[in-house]
Amino acid sequence: MINNPALKSAGAILLSVLVALLLLSAIEGISAVLHPFPADFDQTYESMAQHVANYPAWVLFLLGGIGWGLTALAASFLATRFGARRHPAHGMAIGILLVAAAAFNISMLPYPNWFVLVDVVLLPLGVYLGVILARAGTTASSS
Repeated sequence: MINNPALKSAGAILLSVLVALLLLSAIEGISAVLHPFPADFDQTYESMAQHVANYPAWVLFLLGGIGWGLTALAASFLATRFGARRHPAHGMAIGILLVAAAAFNISMLPYPNWFVLVDVVLLPLGVYLGVILARAGTTASSS
């Protein structure tokens, strides 16, 4: 058991970042199976933009929307649950990182407007629910 609050917080953040990276890597791997790169893919921005523009809507919704939202929920839950005193700042910090990563990705590639809206709703919702669920059972005096 870690008694130092700073070490406990750092460990919680590190754990949640690792879990988020694992989940996002799995999402990308599944995405590559469901919507593979063409054989002549040349790894240029133009080729990537074309690939993203051709994503089936259901793949974007399932993996990019729901998958990223559930990743935000899991990572913010872990950060809050294992952070010092289950403080919500741990989960919010991870949430900010994930929202920033999604915003950067969305700003660089031609995703449809509906997908941007889905991410704007589901990522913060996932973070919020993760923090709330992790704090369940705590009292005002222990938080």
